[in-house]
Amino acid sequence: MNNENAKKLWKLIQETGDFLKGKLPDHPIHPRGRNPYAHVALEVKNHFKKSYKELPDEKFNEILKYLEYLKENPN
Repeated sequence: MNNENAKKLWKLIQETGDFLKGKLPDHPIHPRGRNPYAHVALEVKNHFKKSYKELPDEKFNEILKYLEYLKENPN
């Protein structure tokens, strides 16, 4: 992904993390609460099998849709 798109995407990942603050369910591995920013970055990596920086620019819109999905389906 080019540098400009990677920066835009990181900002959107952060905004998604902001949205999910306090909305993620409790998890025994995280007794002090879950980090929504790490959660979003990891979900993107798991879903697309690469970190957001490694994805091609052509996937940008698909990633945006996935971020919206994460907002609607916190898990």
